[in-house]
Amino acid sequence: MPESSKSSSQMLYAPVHSRRWQLQILERRRLLMIGDAAVCLIAVLFSLRVWAAVAREPFNAEFIVWRVAWFFVMPGLWLLLASANDFYDGRVTTRRTEAMGRLFRITLQMMALYLMIFFLAEREALPRLFIFYYGVASFLLVGLWRLLNPALLGWASSPRGLLIVGADRAAELLIETLRSEAPDIYRVTGIISDQPEAPAILGGVSVVGDSSRLLEWITREGVTELALTSTREMSGDLFQAVMDAYERGVVITPVPILYERVTGRVPVDYVGNHWLVVLPIAEGSTLKPYVMIKWLIDKSLALIGMIVFLLLLPILALAIYFDSPGPIFYSQERVGLNGRLFSIIKFRTMVNDAEKLSGPVFAGANDPRVTRLGRFMRKTRLDELPQLINVLRGDMSLVGPRPERMHHVKRLQEKIPFYRTRHIVRPGLTGWAQVRYKYGADDEDSRIKLQYDLYYIRHRSLLLDLNILVRTVGKVLRMGGQ
Repeated sequence: MPESSKSSSQMLYAPVHSRRWQLQILERRRLLMIGDAAVCLIAVLFSLRVWAAVAREPFNAEFIVWRVAWFFVMPGLWLLLASANDFYDGRVTTRRTEAMGRLFRITLQMMALYLMIFFLAEREALPRLFIFYYGVASFLLVGLWRLLNPALLGWASSPRGLLIVGADRAAELLIETLRSEAPDIYRVTGIISDQPEAPAILGGVSVVGDSSRLLEWITREGVTELALTSTREMSGDLFQAVMDAYERGVVITPVPILYERVTGRVPVDYVGNHWLVVLPIAEGSTLKPYVMIKWLIDKSLALIGMIVFLLLLPILALAIYFDSPGPIFYSQERVGLNGRLFSIIKFRTMVNDAEKLSGPVFAGANDPRVTRLGRFMRKTRLDELPQLINVLRGDMSLVGPRPERMHHVKRLQEKIPFYRTRHIVRPGLTGWAQVRYKYGADDEDSRIKLQYDLYYIRHRSLLLDLNILVRTVGKVLRMGGQ
């Protein structure tokens, strides 16, 4: 076993009792975000100080008050880009080289966005070199904070002791996921099961006993969280032991919820009797301001996007016409909100009658049916510009699950649990699955993308939508479409 892999494995499974605080994964992320925001505020103050010195103006309270907006704009923009670049992902935060690479990318993106706004804004509307001062200061300060993080947070950096209750495939999935996604955040100490036929070892983790050993093991191994694979088949003794642990302050988390927090996906095949995790989290308001604001944003940005579409239309139409024979636009029936059918509009990127012989099939990598120009348009997502018409019509939103054809929907609903749940929201031009996963080429890809779609449906908010839009822009600039 490689040295790095070996150390991660030991961290995940070694029976180490620690007196340090064991923060939950969400608490760790919030602590990092608070630290990042704090040093970004210091970076703004430093940048204003340099600005005043270069401009030969007195650096006093009046100078700062007139420019106080920067203390909100720059840290807010930085945190948005950091979130869109997975800067708080467990796989990134625990690897210094990876974290520094992401930090450099965030800094470049922030400076590029500022410069774009600077050249589009009126002359003297924005300070010329302020973003350079802030970029350098934030990179150095955040980098220093992240590099010193183990020392600064030593009191709260201990991996979280986890005990899994239940010895089934869901337990094995969780172990595999924590090993790959959060080896330095969770330490799986063992598995408890009352089933007589339970294996001795599951996924490299020992089944340490039944319900009678649960409290003893919690005390011995410093366990702070129990992961429940199921409550349907839980015996009375095991339920009582779990409740005793809860009364002692141990956190009780269903496996699907823990999996969701670590990966940003909902494990549709292992939801079991925790089926509520596939439903949206209620807003608790009949007015639902998110829905109204989202509608306004959809229409406003779609109208702005239509200007770009109309400007590019003559050029793209001629290019498509000369590249391959056939129509300029491509229309296809898709399944939308509540299962309603609508016609999606796209620029044609494949040869004419591409499915004449094969019938309805997913497009694959290096698909021979894609034209030369179509390959470029797919990578840059220019082929999807006409879908702005669908957004204005109300068929689609800017952000949501990708709409599929009825032929695929019927088949996937029979094969994949909860697949129809993705139709309770309006489909989107882009979405959580599109920015977090590769292009779906088969049914297994559809299963994984559904996991991301269900996460979006449960947690959709303006911040998540904005996160997805920022990721989409980055993917377009990297020509990451397919």
